[in-house]
Amino acid sequence: MNKVRLYRWQALDTQGQIRDGEMIATAKDAVFQHLFQEGLQPLSVRFNQRLTASYWRTDDLIVLFRQLATLLQAGLPLVNALTLLASEHHRPGWRCLLREVTQQIAQGRPFSTVIAEHPTVFPNIYRQVIEIGELTGKLDDCCQQLALLQERQQQLHKTVKKAVRYPMIVCVIALLVSLLMLTLVLPEFARIYDSFDAPLPWFTLALMAFSDWLIAKGPWCVAAIIIAVVIYMKRCHPQPHWQFREQTLLLAVPLISRLICGGCLTQIFQTLAMTQQAGLNLITGLQAAALSINNRCFRQAINEIQHQVTQGIPLHQALAKQHLFPPLCQQLIRIGEESGALDTLLARLAHWNEQQTYQLAEGLAQTLEPIMMLIVGGLVGGLVIAMYLPIFQLGSVMG
Repeated sequence: MNKVRLYRWQALDTQGQIRDGEMIATAKDAVFQHLFQEGLQPLSVRFNQRLTASYWRTDDLIVLFRQLATLLQAGLPLVNALTLLASEHHRPGWRCLLREVTQQIAQGRPFSTVIAEHPTVFPNIYRQVIEIGELTGKLDDCCQQLALLQERQQQLHKTVKKAVRYPMIVCVIALLVSLLMLTLVLPEFARIYDSFDAPLPWFTLALMAFSDWLIAKGPWCVAAIIIAVVIYMKRCHPQPHWQFREQTLLLAVPLISRLICGGCLTQIFQTLAMTQQAGLNLITGLQAAALSINNRCFRQAINEIQHQVTQGIPLHQALAKQHLFPPLCQQLIRIGEESGALDTLLARLAHWNEQQTYQLAEGLAQTLEPIMMLIVGGLVGGLVIAMYLPIFQLGSVMG
């Protein structure tokens, strides 16, 4: 689904009536071929937009499965429910996709098999849980659980991003203010000080020298940094080993690492709890957890845990060998394995990590606010002192 496009078409049917619609395809030729197969005479086929991975955003997926669960619980057959959702959806790409899925299900293909052909839209865990729902006859409950899981994970991710975004914005603003004062305000004061014909404080001289260097060399440095960042983002960042290094560095930052670990542990245990409750075995649940998480450090840890569990090692012992999982996780999972209530303990672990991450994210702004104020005050205050210190010294000399 990464390279597909959305096309709008108009055509004449066998009765000479004009019909129009939209279709997902990789090229115009595929649209023309489809229209000919349907017995339509194409009039126009226009490119509408590219359907990238960001088009199939999580919000639409959550709403879709929540509505699907409601329609199934009301007794509507799956094909009829998908047909209704396709006709009522406000985004054309989703309408086309849902119509295609509905047609394949109407031809006798399982729902889980059809959505597995669209991994960009439907994560792998959807196929696994939907398959369990088809086998047990509880497809509506499985759709409801998937929507609830995605909704909780998305809300947690938004909270974590919001907590991290605040200090970054403050630092950027402080840096911009300092650069403006160094390149615009301080040079004007330097011209005034030249007319005094008096020695200046060393602090002012040092900042004036840095300001001259910044004005002369700054644009070249900024251009070099931008070029380096663009090259890195285009060539290095997409590569898995570079992403692994980036995420490893983030896990070394004290407060940020706690937020990342809390979010990842919550997502892992939520996925494991749901797959256990749905009836999937532990190895399949670990596979789903590894595929659903974006952090490569945790994904590597889960893959190693899965390998050990496959060899017969209990889950709590496999977790003990991974430093990313705290001792509390190992202890509770050991109790769950011994008592036969692993799904309950996994759900409790997910809830506990979720609450801890929410509390940390909400308190992060209050924790960092004094530090941010100290940094901003130090930068701006230092510049103001450097600019006005010669005036104070000149007043004392004249006095």
